[in-house]
Order: sequence, then structure tokens, then C-alpha cells
Amino acid sequence: MQEVTKKLSELEPGERGIIAQVAGPDHLRRRLLDMGLVKGTEVAMVRKAPLGDPIEFLVRGYNLSLRREEADNVYVFVETRGGLGAGEGSAPAAAGEQRGGGS
Repeated sequence: MQEVTKKLSELEPGERGIIAQVAGPDHLRRRLLDMGLVKGTEVAMVRKAPLGDPIEFLVRGYNLSLRREEADNVYVFVETRGGLGAGEGSAPAAAGEQRGGGS
């Protein structure tokens, strides 16, 4: 797995991320931090309105709706699953050692 940084507004429904940075003008940044969007907090995207604005997130056990322009100022780390070609599952010797190690 590898970590990718995305804007909070780019998450898809059900996708989770860990807040990496809160940017923007001081007044907006302070407001977002006051709502619990602080570095290291897990956030899950719940759903988007039909036209994409607002977006609902699950943060610290409560639902938070943000405008897209507000969510654009929050950056999150998201784990993505790479294919089998770039390292994951491509080491048959290691898998064989795990299976045969106890016999």
C-alpha cells in the first residue's frame, strides 16, 4: 500500500483519510480547526449533494457538512492499494517461507 495526498473534497463516498494539513486564509483555517479538522484526525466521506456541494464527512463521531471550497483547504493522506506488479504479492519466495516455516 502507498499513501497519496488528496484534497478532502476529492474523497469518494466511503473513502477514509487522515488529515495531513489544513490550509487557507486564517479565518477559514481557524474555523476548520475549531470543527475538529486537525492534523492526525481520521475523516470519512459520507456523501455528496447531487450537484457536488455540500459534502458530508464523518469526523470524530459526528457528521460535518462542508462546502467544496472549504474542503479544498484540507489535505488528507489516503492509503491506496497498488497492483500485484509493484511489490505486493510479487515475492513468492517470501510467501513460501511463511507457509513452510512451521513444518
